[in-house]
Amino acid sequence: SGINAEYGKDLKDMWASLGSIQDDKFCAEMVKVSPGKINFTAFLTFMGEKLADTDPEDVLHNAIACFDVQNTGFINQHQFTNALTQLGDRFSKEEIIQMY
Repeated sequence: SGINAEYGKDLKDMWASLGSIQDDKFCAEMVKVSPGKINFTAFLTFMGEKLADTDPEDVLHNAIACFDVQNTGFINQHQFTNALTQLGDRFSKEEIIQMY
């Protein structure tokens, strides 16, 4: 069974506002496992469960591997700094200085 198109759009919009694009299948699964209508509290609970299932070490390794395409064990500082200041939750100049 599918989900109400408007309800599905609301869920997708909520995820998008958090910087995560989810498809209809993901939102339908979210509705399926929810014991009732998904309000903000239920959404946060679901999100917390999904985050708890994430292996931070694997996530970090995969993210770093994107910058070490030749598998050298090193990351080009200039490319890494550009990514941190231009993508996603952008680092400030002060955060970059603090990091290095």
